[in-house]
Amino acid sequence: MYGTVMIGKTHATNEQLLALTREWAEAKGNGVGYVDQWVLRTDDGQVVVAVRFASKQAYDKLADDPDQDTWYQEKLRPMLDDDPTWFDGEWSKP
Repeated sequence: MYGTVMIGKTHATNEQLLALTREWAEAKGNGVGYVDQWVLRTDDGQVVVAVRFASKQAYDKLADDPDQDTWYQEKLRPMLDDDPTWFDGEWSKP
């Protein structure tokens, strides 16, 4: 299983952020090997979003999709205070 983790600071409410992640899962996640996602909102306003895909190929296909970048720039990025940090890699379960 492969995925990405985003860490950033947000001014959005939990409700706004969760609604957006649900919207993404319904609009973009279907049919691209999307498995699931988790959102952690820290007490100081940081947000950690982890998204898992069935394979690296599935993740790369979405990451290379210009529509995904448009969605990010128009929908998610405005909810963040600064550019987030991204980590991509293989998920393992101990």
